[in-house]
Amino acid sequence: MTTPEVLDEPALAGRDGCGPDGQGVDAHGADDHGVDWRGASGQGADGADLALGPARDGRWVVVAVASLIGAVLALVWLGRLVTAPVALEDDLLAVDVPVATEPGAVVRPPTPDISTTGGDELTAHEVPPPLPPVPVPDAGWVARVAAATGIPGRAVESYGRAALRLSEEQPGCRLGWTTLAGIGAVESGHGSHGGATLRDDGRPSIPVIGPALDGRPGFAAIASTSESIAWHGDPRWDHAVGPMQLIPSTWERWVSDGDGDGAADPHDLDDAAYAAGRYLCASGGDLSTGPAWHAAVLSYNRSEEYVQQVLGTANGYARAAARG
Repeated sequence: MTTPEVLDEPALAGRDGCGPDGQGVDAHGADDHGVDWRGASGQGADGADLALGPARDGRWVVVAVASLIGAVLALVWLGRLVTAPVALEDDLLAVDVPVATEPGAVVRPPTPDISTTGGDELTAHEVPPPLPPVPVPDAGWVARVAAATGIPGRAVESYGRAALRLSEEQPGCRLGWTTLAGIGAVESGHGSHGGATLRDDGRPSIPVIGPALDGRPGFAAIASTSESIAWHGDPRWDHAVGPMQLIPSTWERWVSDGDGDGAADPHDLDDAAYAAGRYLCASGGDLSTGPAWHAAVLSYNRSEEYVQQVLGTANGYARAAARG
């Protein structure tokens, strides 16, 4: 049995899984996490807190009011510099991933099991509808992006597949493959942490297991469950698992079969990337806009430093892919 690779503590400083409460996505957006997209216009804008002194001359009143207005405008300008929406580049916003068109490129999920009731014949209402086919990115596109960005080709395929599915299922989300790639890079180096390699089946050669969520500073305290122990092996504390570092409670909410193989596994990058994409889209809004994108990524990990790291990585991939 392959020994799971536990992420080093510094790599996940402050990382407590997808949100500190372990309850999954926070649909309220970034304002609930201390980021005010309206800027700092409310800071220092209360004139009652400023002593203007006695108004012996109307000119003093005019000067004082003008000074107050100037100070407020300066605070607004400064506040917006601090809390301005992230600068998403045009290429980062693109969700277009070419679909493979050669025969057999589209994966069709296994037919669901059908149970009968009281006889050998099935009635029409007992037959489940067929599952939609899972799109596959064009192999040439995957190879070009991998060569241009340095992302393993198998990982590019996973991110591209998830973006394709979400563009069909939730077109208003507009989640780009580069965002998923940015998260995958920051979380586990696309499944390569600890010297692992991403296998052809989308799973790292060494399972990626995050630090114990045992309540120490910077980490939530989340006890293991009988279901989660199977993913990380710790009988006491939960751990974030897989290339996208999803905590078990989040995985249980967004459990996904991203590649249509009939199995859902957070250690499979196809499944994990698709689950992460659904999670991000659930934050609401068009993720091609700065505030919505920021809120979505912040819900994944409530750290402004993390958001900026993902942003820089995703933009870098976008630029490299555009040049390639």
